[in-house]
Amino acid sequence: MRIRETGVESPSAKAAAMELASGAILDFSGPPLVMGIVNCNGDSFFPPSRARAGDAVEKALAAVRDGAKIIDLGAESTRPGAAYISAEEELERLIPVIEGFRARSDTALSVDTRKAAVARASLDAGADIINDISALEDDPEMASAGAEKKAAVVLMHKRGDPATMQKNPFYADPASEVRDYLFEAASRAEAAGIERGKIILDPGIGFGKRLEDNLAILRRLAEICSGDYPVLVGLSRKGFVGALTGRAVEGRLAGTLAAEAFSVFLGAAIIRVHDVAETVDMVKVLFGLMGPSKKPA
Repeated sequence: MRIRETGVESPSAKAAAMELASGAILDFSGPPLVMGIVNCNGDSFFPPSRARAGDAVEKALAAVRDGAKIIDLGAESTRPGAAYISAEEELERLIPVIEGFRARSDTALSVDTRKAAVARASLDAGADIINDISALEDDPEMASAGAEKKAAVVLMHKRGDPATMQKNPFYADPASEVRDYLFEAASRAEAAGIERGKIILDPGIGFGKRLEDNLAILRRLAEICSGDYPVLVGLSRKGFVGALTGRAVEGRLAGTLAAEAFSVFLGAAIIRVHDVAETVDMVKVLFGLMGPSKKPA
């Protein structure tokens, strides 16, 4: 497959920056932004990403030192087969970490949740972005929570719930179906009061998708990136990398970096990762090789 010549130009065709409620700025005019994952739970699929309380704060601060421009905190695992937890349990895990991190860093902070009560409390505590794997659909109050707080939102595509989403998913045309769903989700979010300039789209690789679905979506990622919204991709150490390489989750870094570089060429604006330092280096080298006009600032 030939990669289109315009490559990384897609993000700069949109708004050059996104101002968050806290005053933090996400600059999309240059290289993609690296979002560091910190899982405040005990069962996310990559054990080194897990941390609680003070350890989670330190892990997030370390990711910032490694070059992350956004930290993404998640208290409820959404890996295939994961169980739903209560809002109370989610908040008990999240709020101390948000407050501890915010006391020491003004880096953009995202919370991975699909519950409006958790979103509201997290934003009040200092979060900037709601990263909702259900694209505001699982909780009917989520859209109003984001609109009230003037939050940025990540709208992700998934099929079913994490507990069952990998049981026989089927698409006739996965790339087109995911693209159309995301553009419709963005329109719904705007109609509900979410500002257009604060919407980010995520194709949800691995969420209710077979290997062939994931590959088809990534090969046509430029179709999603050609829209009016920055696109986030979460590929880090996922099952499709394991299927292609034959490696367990601990051995998927090289395959992950290859997939992420491919997504950057097709226009991804944010890369959500476990391995921040390695991804930041990949982006620096990639943009260095592409010439002075593409180099990071």
